Amino acid sequence: MPCTLAKIVRYPVKGLSAQDLPETVLEPGHPLPGDRRYALLHGPASLDMDHEGWRPKSDFLTLMRHEKLAALDTEFDEATQTLVVFRGGKPVARGRLDQPTGRMLLEQFFAAYMAGASPGAPKLVEAKGSAFTDAEEPLVSLLNLASARDLERVTKQPVHPGRFRANLWLDGLEPWEMRHWIGRSLTIGAARLEVRSTIPRCAATEVNPDTGARDMGVLQALQRGYGHVQCGVYARVVEGGRVAPGDPVTLL
Repeated sequence: MPCTLAKIVRYPVKGLSAQDLPETVLEPGHPLPGDRRYALLHGPASLDMDHEGWRPKSDFLTLMRHEKLAALDTEFDEATQTLVVFRGGKPVARGRLDQPTGRMLLEQFFAAYMAGASPGAPKLVEAKGSAFTDAEEPLVSLLNLASARDLERVTKQPVHPGRFRANLWLDGLEPWEMRHWIGRSLTIGAARLEVRSTIPRCAATEVNPDTGARDMGVLQALQRGYGHVQCGVYARVVEGGRVAPGDPVTLL
């Protein structure tokens, strides 16, 4: 079975729900367009609002420590930079992320929603020209769907690929095949990428993206079944181009 791009996923706000893309254009030296462009600083980190550029994930509200975030659904309109937050299927907050008033309305909601779970008032910040991904280098993350399926042998229950919050989901590979791709290049559609490293996973994978429950010991399962806690790879875009689900993936 030839390898293809099965899905393109971005997270407009770090720690919040995913947005599927019908296509996108990858640019050399850049992350997936619009991915983790915004994030919620927790109270102590927000005291340093003069800081510009990339920040470590410990500065933000993330699923690693704040699984309540996964109980929310969001819709993001790129044209207006508007984020709508849903809880139980009902809209509970709305605001433009590119305007102070819009950010304030959303911050007020998250301050109330996360009360007691996070110190201080959260602040929405923008990664201008970059992304608040876990890696400081501007990379895209790739997930081998066969690896997620193979992990189910160890967990004895379904493993939602969304637990790994990757950008590009690939299908048609052997399980764990991408661990051998480090340093190699591949093409996806019109783009070429260079694989930089495997991705060490954190406690965010314990959180069910559908229910928000911390219901599976993914790290323990990875260690028990494979002797490591890595799943997926980071890659750097070296030649840009359009990519879309169904595009062939070729290892060079």
